Amino acid sequence: MEKEVRAELIGSIQSYFEDELEQEVCEMRAGLLLDFFFKEAGPLAYNKGVDDAERFFREKLEDLSATCYEPPMSYGKS
Repeated sequence: MEKEVRAELIGSIQSYFEDELEQEVCEMRAGLLLDFFFKEAGPLAYNKGVDDAERFFREKLEDLSATCYEPPMSYGKS
């Protein structure tokens, strides 16, 4: 992960704790919490994204013949 993105996420965690829980969290603890969530929840989110993409492509593939079909030799036929 890029340093800038990580720093933004850590800042967001710190803001959340201050706003919602009225607690200050140091940068190190917010970073450890971020690492924990990536390790624990990251695979779930990733797998959900893969499942959603697979479902989307399967639906499109099932309808491929209807979507991409062009009638042959249509010249002169009305």
